[in-house]
Amino acid sequence: MPRRYVAVCGASEATRPQLEAAREVGKLLAESGAIVINGGFGGVSAAASEGAARAGGTVIGILPDVDREGANPHLTISLPTGMGQARNVLIVTAAESVIAIGEGWGTLSEIATARRLGRSVIALDSWSVKGLDSVKTPAEAVKRALGS
Repeated sequence: MPRRYVAVCGASEATRPQLEAAREVGKLLAESGAIVINGGFGGVSAAASEGAARAGGTVIGILPDVDREGANPHLTISLPTGMGQARNVLIVTAAESVIAIGEGWGTLSEIATARRLGRSVIALDSWSVKGLDSVKTPAEAVKRALGS
């Protein structure tokens, strides 16, 4: 069975419960064999990266700048793009599904782009947007993102 690619998008300034949820999401995705994709810096991205890395998973950070400076230390692969916030399109395009945690404006742009691309988006303590699959737990989010 081919590996799944799942983007975990969220606020750079997340709440403690959102960071804990992101860490658990990353861990569960890694344990399921999925590859985690994110923005590569702090907040939800760093927490999801940490959870996945601790579980032995692969984490790809798609960075907005032309270098790797400031990337979180839990990334397996860090890809500088020089695209600024436009790199959000790359994050959700590279993924087969998206888990959104928190309500940052960048998260909202990733949600919108993912839906325009036909990707499923699972919201966990995130924006209330028509067409999103909202769940209450990291386990539910991962289960839906993996299509099981």
